[in-house]
Amino acid sequence: MLKQGYVQLYTGNGKGKTTAALGLAFRAAGAELRTIIIQFMKGQRYSELDSVRRFGGLVVIEQYGSPVFCRPDDESIEEHYRLARRALARAKEALADESYSIVVLDEIVTASLFKLVTVDEILECIRLKPVNKELIITGRGATPELIDACDLVTEMKEIKHYYNAGVGARAGIEN
Repeated sequence: MLKQGYVQLYTGNGKGKTTAALGLAFRAAGAELRTIIIQFMKGQRYSELDSVRRFGGLVVIEQYGSPVFCRPDDESIEEHYRLARRALARAKEALADESYSIVVLDEIVTASLFKLVTVDEILECIRLKPVNKELIITGRGATPELIDACDLVTEMKEIKHYYNAGVGARAGIEN
């Protein structure tokens, strides 16, 4: 367990927010620290789901999302909302669970943009964080209030991306 934990936020329109959180979790596993990654709005198969099996339970990923992309005007929005509520409840449980040193709330900020959770609910998670636990929050569009509540904020800024040239997601790199 950590002596002192902080709140880290990875935001911005560039690639790498989830990747940075995963890297931190994998590094922590090397120090025998347990991490839970709660993925909001993600229900697809990603390579990291296979990678975590190699860490002997030190890194756990739980997905709370539909395989279908969330669109605010789509009829499936209720299902996305229901899954986000489950993820939020699980996040609070994980913050209270002493077996985890690190809690990652992946794409929770993006979920707030889709009105699946509120910024106030994210701030509540920050308030619930015990002093000896690290909390990592990711997603595009962090509000100034959320930025102020965090101890470390990194903005991923897209400068150039091969997606714009028509390159799709590649196994092991983007998914």
